Amino acid sequence: MKITLLGAGAWGTALAIAAARTPEVGAEAGATARRVRLWARDPLQVAAMQAARCNPRYLPGSLFPAALELFAADEAELAQLCAGEDLVVLGTPMAALRGLLRRLRGLQVPVVWLCKGFEQHSGLLGHEIALQEAPALAVGVLSGPSFAKEVAAAAPTALVAASAHAHVSQRLVQALHSRTLRVYANDDVVGVEVGGAVKNVLAIATGLCDGLQLGHNARAALITRGLAETVRLGLALGARAETFMGLSGLGDLVLTATGDLSRNRQVGLRLAQGQSLQQALDSLGHVAEGVYSARTVAQRARALGVEMPITQAVVALLDAELSPAQAVQQLMGREPTPERP
Repeated sequence: MKITLLGAGAWGTALAIAAARTPEVGAEAGATARRVRLWARDPLQVAAMQAARCNPRYLPGSLFPAALELFAADEAELAQLCAGEDLVVLGTPMAALRGLLRRLRGLQVPVVWLCKGFEQHSGLLGHEIALQEAPALAVGVLSGPSFAKEVAAAAPTALVAASAHAHVSQRLVQALHSRTLRVYANDDVVGVEVGGAVKNVLAIATGLCDGLQLGHNARAALITRGLAETVRLGLALGARAETFMGLSGLGDLVLTATGDLSRNRQVGLRLAQGQSLQQALDSLGHVAEGVYSARTVAQRARALGVEMPITQAVVALLDAELSPAQAVQQLMGREPTPERP
């Protein structure tokens, strides 16, 4: 199998490492791994990775398997360079998804993305962007509870491959499923994408809660009620409720809200310590998608008449309209209501 991953951030690099060390399904023990390529826009970054045989900027210490090839190329050349692949995986942030899909729209091979979120200016999910830019592409999304560092280290992980096309999700399973990485197929693309997008916003809230030392009770309440917000938005967009009880819903939310490797959780922790949003982002050095998705999640929910008070409090916090303490007071001061999803 020939696999190309476009985007050499932490997550794209980790998936490239996992794919390059995974033998073909049905291969005998000891069989060599398939050919995997990892693309970065910056030739200097590629040179640094080739010299170190790791990604010193985004994933230091995670060594590349011998089967992993690195290359740099202009974006205008990517469609031609990917034409003969069996699978193309987009590992760029959400902001770059539209441009890449536009360039790859003529490919005859499956194209899937790893980014989680709503596009900032349009409020669209990945599959909605694909319908606009590349409606003929066979596309899908890979999501679920996963820290790049742990996937690169072959720690046990489970993910979900979602697509409206069965052959796309099965291609992802074939490409990545191994003894340390389980990949489950799902056809509810809307549910998988909503779960992956909203959990980043909720992780900021949970980081804030823990940074203010509000206790385990408060954390559990935030996660539970945050999941209810996610389900409400997902159902309004056409998702299935059961999807949110799976890896891309509850699983990804629990990991991102509680794990200290979560960049979105770290934003909340830093805001609770009195840092400004810019200081928090500068100290991370990586993209925290929840910061960019929060406003679009709230706007999309408002347009659909979906109530999302935790999300709205996060937006007010990020916009410096509320202090951390005021955001908590706003949530706790709401009128009592019946518990419902």
